[in-house]
Amino acid sequence: MSRFKIDHSASRIRQAKIQASIDQSIADDIQLMAEWSNNEPKYIINQLLRFALAQEEEFQKYKAGSTASAIQSAGNSKAAPTSIKAVSKPAANPDVTASTTANRA
Repeated sequence: MSRFKIDHSASRIRQAKIQASIDQSIADDIQLMAEWSNNEPKYIINQLLRFALAQEEEFQKYKAGSTASAIQSAGNSKAAPTSIKAVSKPAANPDVTASTTANRA
């Protein structure tokens, strides 16, 4: 069996928000582990979930099959011929990169 490890002060990871209700005793343990490791509780939860998912062999087989079929589907769609039309006029806004970057910020 693998060993679960929490790195101290390592909670600087890009996050996606999900909502879930957990038992209070688990929430208390997560908070205590966060204090002990000097991390945020969301980092602890991520590490616990990552560890649990890695341990589930049937899920890992499903994930590998799902990824392989997605790559195969993408490869088949790229094999289809595509036509590209050349644009003869210059774009109305020559600095598209700057405006796109400003919209993202």
